[in-house]
Amino acid sequence: MNRKLIRTTLAEVKEREMQAQHARRAPEPPPAPAPPPSQAGHQGGHQAGHQSGHQGHHGHQGGGSSSGSSGGTKKKIPPEQTNAESFYYKKQMDAHTPMVIVLQDNETLSGTIEWYDKNSIKLHRNDGPNLLILKHNIKYMYKDQDRDE
Repeated sequence: MNRKLIRTTLAEVKEREMQAQHARRAPEPPPAPAPPPSQAGHQGGHQAGHQSGHQGHHGHQGGGSSSGSSGGTKKKIPPEQTNAESFYYKKQMDAHTPMVIVLQDNETLSGTIEWYDKNSIKLHRNDGPNLLILKHNIKYMYKDQDRDE
């Protein structure tokens, strides 16, 4: 049922098979010179597999290097949105904070944010018609300090 468990088991079986093939090709005496770190991990897993028989639990510990690399795929993808933007808009809407919105072409618009969605903001203006502004056209925005006082 759990794919992760199945993949891990198959990886262990393949690793044991590779180790057995290496052992058949060139059997090394136990007091061999210091092997490279990558081979040392494989030999340790091979010995642990012989000592424990065919128990998957001990074999998994011996092949820790392969399970460590697959552990990176377990990390959750960060959320697409942290809700900081939504929180900011909601705060300004509830307080009816006068805002200045500067567009990509440096045109400035003043008003209060009436509502927002994923792609746009509705700006309520007293000195003109209300506007629906697409977010990709906004360069930046800030609180209008002149109207606060």
